Amino acid sequence: MIEEGRKAPDFTLASSEGGEVTLSALRSKPVVLYFYPKDDTPGCTREACAFRDSQAALRKRGAVVLGVSGDSLAAHAKFKAKYGLNFPLLSDPDKTVARKYGAWGEKVLYGKKTVGMIRSTFVIDAEGVVRKVFPRVKVDGHAEKVLEALAAL
Repeated sequence: MIEEGRKAPDFTLASSEGGEVTLSALRSKPVVLYFYPKDDTPGCTREACAFRDSQAALRKRGAVVLGVSGDSLAAHAKFKAKYGLNFPLLSDPDKTVARKYGAWGEKVLYGKKTVGMIRSTFVIDAEGVVRKVFPRVKVDGHAEKVLEALAAL
């Protein structure tokens, strides 16, 4: 997993907003980059809705939220519409970006070891440096912890 204090790996991914998002193009703004396993599943929905509901506070800090999963843009579009999500969801179908950040790998799910997306969040400052890493995120209360991390920038 990428460590705090290191430069965030740059990437370009297709966005649910249309076109592509390139991380380096967002310099000058803090970025909350979060990786999640699957659109429209219980934990991922709670996490996305918490970020949705925190948008005013996130924007006050100048932050941009980007959600990343391996789902297709069509799946992202349905997920966004169903829950009124107000930030881009990025599609990483071959998990290239997730691997760069250490968000793809072995995990334990319901007592079984599997390989998949590891729910994790990276708070990246306006210069592109990772300032806070939340590995293996527990969804409840996570958006508040991210806001605290942004306040420390």
